[in-house]
Amino acid sequence: MISKRKGFTLIELLVVIAIIGILATIVLVSLNTARQKARDVRRISDLRQVALALEMYYDDNRSYPSVTGCSSDNWNGTLTTALTASPTYMPAVPKDPINAGNNVYMYATDATSAAQRYVLRAYLEAHNTAHDTDVDETVYACACGTNGAAEREYCIQP
Repeated sequence: MISKRKGFTLIELLVVIAIIGILATIVLVSLNTARQKARDVRRISDLRQVALALEMYYDDNRSYPSVTGCSSDNWNGTLTTALTASPTYMPAVPKDPINAGNNVYMYATDATSAAQRYVLRAYLEAHNTAHDTDVDETVYACACGTNGAAEREYCIQP
């Protein structure tokens, strides 16, 4: 007797499911990396927007908003008040894309120069070629200290 069964065996189905699982894992891992890079690009863009607002503030006041020390409170307090109060230089100071309540941005002014210089800093999630163009290795770059991730800090200053 010749049997004419139609369909797949259990082994064939398990092999197909395993292959689909492996492909899905590869896609999810690369998607996660793309998300990290996208958030880092947004952080760099946010710093540049704040830097532009600081330059407009400087044009009107001949100094940058002055702060002592470095902390995220400075970004949320002094900087927010200076840039969003009347006159408005930007509608709102940007928040970190992943930790909106816990900002990873920093702002500091140089106390010895009477607020004539500043540095803006953000922690990036992954190594990025943007580090090649930031102000690291200058005298004032990222002077707020580190949290063990200095190579992931992106810093700009005027």
